[in-house]
Amino acid sequence: MNIRSLTRGDGVVIGAAVLLFIASFLDIYSIEGAPDSAEIPSLWGSGSVVLGVVLAGVIGAALVFVARALPQPRKVAGLDLGQFGVAFTVFAAWCALGNIFDPAGAFDNDGGVDNIGAGTGLILALVATLLMAAAAVATPLVPALKGSLIPAARPAAPQPYGGQPQGGYGYPGAQQQPYGAQPGQPGQPGQPGHSFGGGQPQPGQPQPQAPQQAQAQPAGDFSPFWFAVPVPRPLFAEDGSPTPIAELAPGTWYLAVEQRGANLVAQTQDGRRGVLQDTSGIQRG
Repeated sequence: MNIRSLTRGDGVVIGAAVLLFIASFLDIYSIEGAPDSAEIPSLWGSGSVVLGVVLAGVIGAALVFVARALPQPRKVAGLDLGQFGVAFTVFAAWCALGNIFDPAGAFDNDGGVDNIGAGTGLILALVATLLMAAAAVATPLVPALKGSLIPAARPAAPQPYGGQPQGGYGYPGAQQQPYGAQPGQPGQPGQPGHSFGGGQPQPGQPQPQAPQQAQAQPAGDFSPFWFAVPVPRPLFAEDGSPTPIAELAPGTWYLAVEQRGANLVAQTQDGRRGVLQDTSGIQRG
């Protein structure tokens, strides 16, 4: 589960779920003329409100969160978990709206009371569910909400020549072997090389030649690099299969190992390789 794949819209959904949970402990009714000492139940005192508003909204937000954080989309009855989550949030907002219009339900239809209105908890629950449903529905459609909630870390500053590597797999700050080079090759940063003459050259002796990059690749050749994606993007199999093998999440660095036209062959942290077809807006490390 990768929380860096969460979007700003997901953050709004989670915040609205927290607001809904807080509202559930506030008054469900507002009774005109009631003394301050009157004990008015919270949203937990009404079964229909608990099931249709509070639990439906919290479950919907949880499904949206889990669907976004999982590396592979999970489906139930042919639908993604995220789609179920969106449906739950819309249902919670609809039920909250109905309770605002008729907070006492059938109790006031028989001339029971006419001074009961929606309480603070019910009003906040309506605001929270409307905000939650709007964010869940609009996140795939609004570019501002599709942005990463937790931005990718900036690449580490370049290390001085011969310095020790920092970081680990998945971060541009880690020192990597040049593509196609052999470990311990003289002239590579941080690798021991052979000395010439045991020290400074003496007058009359030929100057040592600097290691030549005879095996340097032509300028047009591809060199592996680290990159991050701005939004979740599918990674397809190299054999051309239309089914994604993984999803690249924002906030994580991936290694591009090959270029095929406008596509990149990327490698994930667990070693899987696939083709990234949409390379627009990627951040190079």
